[in-house]
Amino acid sequence: MTTSEQHATATAYWTVGPEQGELRSEDLPAPGPGEALVRTLYSGISKGTELVVHHASVPACVAGAMAAPNQEGSFPYPVKFGYLTVGVVEAGPEGWAGKPVFCLYPHQDRFIVPVESLTVIPDGVPARRAVLTGTVETAINGLWEAGPRLGDRVAVIGAGLVGGMVAKLLAGFPLARLQLIDVDPAKRAFADALGVDFSHPDDALPDCDIVIHCSASQEGLQRSLQLVGDDGDIIEMSWYADRKISLPLGEDFHARRLTIRASQVGMVARARRHRRTNAERLALAVSLLQDPVFDVFLTGSSTFAELPGVVQRLADGNLDALCHVIEYPSWDAQSADQPTEFTSTDQPTEATR
Repeated sequence: MTTSEQHATATAYWTVGPEQGELRSEDLPAPGPGEALVRTLYSGISKGTELVVHHASVPACVAGAMAAPNQEGSFPYPVKFGYLTVGVVEAGPEGWAGKPVFCLYPHQDRFIVPVESLTVIPDGVPARRAVLTGTVETAINGLWEAGPRLGDRVAVIGAGLVGGMVAKLLAGFPLARLQLIDVDPAKRAFADALGVDFSHPDDALPDCDIVIHCSASQEGLQRSLQLVGDDGDIIEMSWYADRKISLPLGEDFHARRLTIRASQVGMVARARRHRRTNAERLALAVSLLQDPVFDVFLTGSSTFAELPGVVQRLADGNLDALCHVIEYPSWDAQSADQPTEFTSTDQPTEATR
């Protein structure tokens, strides 16, 4: 197989039905002016959002608004979805070849995008860790929305990927108090690795200036209303998709004049929207990943061929993960007669840490 023939096709992961995913081969045209051909090294599974897509649970009324950059197809399915991809530029405008890049692109082994869609990964950030760029970006946006101040008392509810990322960034703020809250006592070790105090919801300290809710649970949001102080702010970073939740708005919310404000990464937070672009937000996010403590968020890896089975295991609860990394084969490691389409398996190559 010649290099040009290898570039003529790509393989991508598609959601093709409720809890059904598969790898599909597709044509890959040559890059045009201002475009780059990227060979994927790693992609990350953003479990919360991607499992909503896997379960075909995206509400029709927000299907357009919740589409990911470079998504193909439409909700509920078939759809090519994902947004944590790291690769190396193989061809493109002058000066781009060989650059390691992050891109908000679905799980695919090779792809073509305008170079404006690429974020160059700086020296000191390993390519594998750089899959977290999109999640750091989400956390940055939430903090821009929250606007923590000197000496604030802040609680983060939900010690998952996003909640942990928010807590990690807040740990660098001059706060009077910061707690990462979760119902799972095993999350204490995760909080310790981040340098953040941990608490079970029943033991969490009240009278917070800000509560950032990331648990995607009704109980977590209800507890947020109890923990935030009078006239305080709750930043809601969870996406409930088509689930209905109930809140006791006749209790703390109304009497204590509380505010619940949504944060969604598709648009730069209002407080910075006129002074920061999406590209600047991504560049900031990837620069923060020079800190090796972020490796604690990478909890296992599998090959690209195993991706359909891995997604199903995550959906079934048989695989626990914060960010599960997908590793892509090099063309140099493939024989000339290897088929373009991969065969899925149900077992990951590395146990979740």
